[in-house]
Amino acid sequence: MKQKNVFKLIFALLAIMLAILPFLVSFNEILTRTVEHFGFYMWIQRAVVPWEIRMIGLLVKPLGVNFIAHSAGMTVNGSYAKLTWNCIGWQSLLLLLITFVFGLGGNYTRLSRAETVIIGLLGTFLVNLSRMTLTVVILAVSQPLFAVVFHDYLAAIITIIWLFAFWWFSYAFVLETKEVKS
Repeated sequence: MKQKNVFKLIFALLAIMLAILPFLVSFNEILTRTVEHFGFYMWIQRAVVPWEIRMIGLLVKPLGVNFIAHSAGMTVNGSYAKLTWNCIGWQSLLLLLITFVFGLGGNYTRLSRAETVIIGLLGTFLVNLSRMTLTVVILAVSQPLFAVVFHDYLAAIITIIWLFAFWWFSYAFVLETKEVKS
C-alpha cells in the first residue's frame, strides 16, 4: 500500500507540473534572478558548472558535434549556449528528495534504504547529465528554439519518468523489509 502512495505522489507531481509548467518556467526565471542577485549560486557556478560542461563535451564529441567548452557555457556547431547553476538539475534533486520522504517511510532495512538513496542520487545525476547532453545534441542538429523548448518543457517530463523507473526498481529489487522479531 505504501508503494502505491509513492507512485500516486509522482503522478500528482506530474499532473501539477504539467498544469503549471508555463508558470513554473516564468517563476523559475524569477527565482533564478533572485538567487543570482544574492550570490548564493557562485560556488556551484564556479566549481560544478565547468565540470559538467566538460562532461557534456565528452558525451557529444563522439556524435560528431563540434563542441568548445567555456567556463560558463559552450559553443555547439558555432552557436553559443550558456550553462548556469540553474540548468544542472536542482529541481530534479528536490523532487527526488520529496519522494524519499514518502518512499522510504516503510519498515525497510537501513542498508537497503542507503542503497536506494545512493541509486537515487547517482541516477538523478546521470538523468540530468543525459538531459543536458540531449539538449546540446538538439541544439547541434536543429534550430535553437527546439533546444529551448526541450530544455524548458520536456526535460521536466524526463525527470518524472526517471522517478517512476527509480521507485519501481527500488521496490522490486533494492528495498528489503526488516524481519520482525517475535
